[in-house]
Amino acid sequence: MCECGSSRTPGAGPFASGRELVEFVLNAHGGSIAKSALPGGLGLNCQGCGMSFVLETFVQSCPACGGVHAISPPRATDPAAIQFAGVDFTLPKPTLNSGNS
Repeated sequence: MCECGSSRTPGAGPFASGRELVEFVLNAHGGSIAKSALPGGLGLNCQGCGMSFVLETFVQSCPACGGVHAISPPRATDPAAIQFAGVDFTLPKPTLNSGNS
């Protein structure tokens, strides 16, 4: 069993809110959850700019303003559980392994 905080503790792990939830999902299972497809996707209005879009992965940026939203797997069917990291949060840039060390 994983140690990702799936204990249903309010306000912690997959049940955190805001930036804490976004950072939790970004780091869960080495980042693999964040990039995973969200079954069926969830429609939402960006909490930064208000644009409508579909959350297709567990962590995704708004295509209009770049605002980062996330949802945790235990709550993946509840659009009300989508959390916003705040206007000053950006996704980390991927690191490139060129093999030329």
